[in-house]
Amino acid sequence: MELSEAGIREKKLNRVAWLISLIVFVAIVGMRKIHLDLGVDLSFLAPFHATVNALTFFVLLFAFYQIRHKNIEAHRKAIYLALVLSCIFLISYVLYHMTTPETKFCHEGDIRYIYFFLLITHIVLAAVILPFILFAFTRAYTGQYERHKRLARYVMPLWMYVCASGPICYLMLRGC
Repeated sequence: MELSEAGIREKKLNRVAWLISLIVFVAIVGMRKIHLDLGVDLSFLAPFHATVNALTFFVLLFAFYQIRHKNIEAHRKAIYLALVLSCIFLISYVLYHMTTPETKFCHEGDIRYIYFFLLITHIVLAAVILPFILFAFTRAYTGQYERHKRLARYVMPLWMYVCASGPICYLMLRGC
């Protein structure tokens, strides 16, 4: 069976998606093992990360609304913006964690269970979702819209959860 031109492009882009996902995974795993002393206090990045994640959530919500109303061009632009925001977040997040000490959750009581549930699900889903975000994007980019829709149906809500749970975890750390 011979692959279509779109299928060949998708296959190449999927390799790029796996490579990007691997690089991000290695960077995230290694960020606590490498400490950079830049001579600059980057603690201001924590609220920046929460803001970028919250913005990404609302951009994704807008993208979802646009596609539900068949406004494909607005949906496409919103997804591009969400990807750019996510890239900005990832680069800044890794830099922040390579330069800033870890913040420990300091509150007591039942709130700890809620916090750690949100944090663990956020971390696991953030680690798993990236290649699928890129695969869904690749399918749309190569014009395979039905395959894109089948994957995006699952990817979009998980991406939105990750973008919403990050700022919630940040807010729960206030005072620590």
